[in-house]
Amino acid sequence: MSLHETLPPQPSVRRAHQVTALFSHGRLTTIPRRRARLEQLLTHLAGTLFELDRPYTEREVNEALLTVHEDCSALRRHLVEGGLLARTLDGSSYRRVG
Repeated sequence: MSLHETLPPQPSVRRAHQVTALFSHGRLTTIPRRRARLEQLLTHLAGTLFELDRPYTEREVNEALLTVHEDCSALRRHLVEGGLLARTLDGSSYRRVG
């Protein structure tokens, strides 16, 4: 047996696999209901779709999220509620939170 066969996968490797399992052909197949799984997905989306400290308009956020799923408003709301995107009070600007 090799070392890789005897050791369990590292948590980050398992998380990455769990997130990729939510996608088919680059599109998100469903928005998870389980909190832990949703948090993994949101962290992945924030890190891959948005740059730190760059301002985004709501339209830009929607366009980025539409590349992975048609319900961009639900994903945007989850990202804001999860503390991964900050939104101005008037909703005109968003920023990824590090």
